[in-house]
Amino acid sequence: MADAPLKPPFTEETARQKVKKAQDLWNSRDPERVARAYTPDSIWRNRNLFLRGTDAIVAFLHAKWRREQNYRLRKELFSWHDNKIAVQFWYEYQDAEDGMKWKRCYGLEDWTYNEQGIMRKRQMSGNDVEIGEDGRWYQDGADVEDVQIGEEHW
Repeated sequence: MADAPLKPPFTEETARQKVKKAQDLWNSRDPERVARAYTPDSIWRNRNLFLRGTDAIVAFLHAKWRREQNYRLRKELFSWHDNKIAVQFWYEYQDAEDGMKWKRCYGLEDWTYNEQGIMRKRQMSGNDVEIGEDGRWYQDGADVEDVQIGEEHW
């Protein structure tokens, strides 16, 4: 999203591109870089937390990735219309606050963009499940795009 932003109204192709750019950005695990993809007054709901603005987003992401070690994420386009995109996602991590157990989060996000193609609102709902080493999809070195995610996980 550091390149020239894709601007609304979105087509299926540009919405899909926006989703994959976000996926790559979040997989960088760089809070300051990720925060630049959002307006300075961006509104977030992440599970049970309500955030507003760059400073809050950066602080949240630093805390998130301190806890969620070895984070790997995949996002897929769910739906889009005009300046809104809905995304389904799955990410795996080791929980530093729970004995480094492997977990997977299943969730949905909805995004709203301003006219310049910068996200001004993000809402996330997600549920974590414990997985064993043998249940991991994103083994070391695996490309998240190559992992086949069956319908039972959609």
